[in-house]
Amino acid sequence: MSETTYLARRATIERYFDRTAADAWARLTSTAKVSGIRATVRAGRDRMRATLLGWLPADLHGARILDAGCGTGALAVEAARRGARVVAIDLSPTLVELAEERVPAELAAQIDFHSGDMLDPALGYFDHIVGMDSLIHYAQADTVGALGTLAARARRSVVFTFAPSNPLLATMIAVGRLFPRQDRAPFIEPIAEGRLRQAIAADPWLAAWRCGRTERVSSGFYTSQALELVTA
Repeated sequence: MSETTYLARRATIERYFDRTAADAWARLTSTAKVSGIRATVRAGRDRMRATLLGWLPADLHGARILDAGCGTGALAVEAARRGARVVAIDLSPTLVELAEERVPAELAAQIDFHSGDMLDPALGYFDHIVGMDSLIHYAQADTVGALGTLAARARRSVVFTFAPSNPLLATMIAVGRLFPRQDRAPFIEPIAEGRLRQAIAADPWLAAWRCGRTERVSSGFYTSQALELVTA
């Protein structure tokens, strides 16, 4: 992983989600009525969240979970409902504040929210790490580097998503580039699954891990691929 490119990309993502897109993201992740396009994104995210949670044990009592890129906290809440102690972190202080406001009172003590870098070693060690759509804006080298850093602090599994390389996604990215620069989301970086698996297998920081389950979720303008890393 190139620390320079990772940090530059991280700064762009933080600015976008904490300033430009905070209100839209708050609405998308609520039950408020949204446009047809955004409704497909909401539905896709709901399916992906269910997929990643489905790869974790049904009973999480005694488990420590990292929600890496927690957004407004929906996944963290569901993990806490299963009994987990959750550390939820996001680059956007605005979204983290909203996440804290949305947590049911009976679960508040089980979730520790932070704004900052999901790779921060001060967060400690975890039984499972979940990164839902938190790596999709990074190139393959930085994605694999981030996975190596996360896996070094995981005991049982790392489940994450990436943007699968396909013609539809390439078209959507091309359309997105037509918007004025100030309105653009940070570009998604499509990655071919086969190449990602090869890079994971070749990375020395991931030598103790292997790829497990995989599943693609496509819903209108939302396309994301889930992949599981488990101890070899």
